Amino acid sequence: MSKNTPTLKAAPRERLGSRYAKRLRTSGKLPAVLYGHGTAPMSITLDEKETVTSLKTGAHVVKLAMEGGSTETCLVKDLQFGWLGDNVIHVDLARVDLDEVVTVKVRLQFVGTPESAKKPGAVLTHDVTELEIECKVRDIPEEIRVDLGGITADVYTVGEFKLADGLKAVTDPHAALSRVVTIAEEAEGEAAAPTAGAEPEVLTAKKDKEGEAGAAPAAGAKAAAPAKEAKKG
Repeated sequence: MSKNTPTLKAAPRERLGSRYAKRLRTSGKLPAVLYGHGTAPMSITLDEKETVTSLKTGAHVVKLAMEGGSTETCLVKDLQFGWLGDNVIHVDLARVDLDEVVTVKVRLQFVGTPESAKKPGAVLTHDVTELEIECKVRDIPEEIRVDLGGITADVYTVGEFKLADGLKAVTDPHAALSRVVTIAEEAEGEAAAPTAGAEPEVLTAKKDKEGEAGAAPAAGAKAAAPAKEAKKG
């Protein structure tokens, strides 16, 4: 978890409904619901700008400075996006203790290039861009760094990746973190097949055409001579 856990200002939300939520967003507020620890869900509002800024930095845990003085540590459980998928319109938060074990998805940061990806025609792809892990709240990282610099295999899986102490992968261990596909051999093979069988035919056809082209002027010359003599007569 980041040493600088962001603190968000929160206030109770007395009115509910999509129409009122839309008004809140228009005024720069973000509707949210706070769950957890055996208490009834609480509808609140957050400052949209500071909340979105914190989320973009990879924050999974935030402190809510509730109107009235209390502060609570909360886990970001779910985000709801607008119909275009480019803006957050609702947040679900859960009260947690720092030593509580939770399951969260953390984005991956890939660095380095596998040896097999340096070959001509090699293409590097990533099957997953985030990893689902289980750990204590205090140990949640903002992101997980995956160094591919020393990888020699074409496929590097979740099960082969060593996580930091205290983190346990929940994502399928057979899922590929990185995959190298070589397309050069396939392209060369496709080009070589028709060339080997078609080359003699192409050359023969070319010679035939050249022969026909060379014969045409001679025939034309013989035909022109009588025409000239006829004109003299």
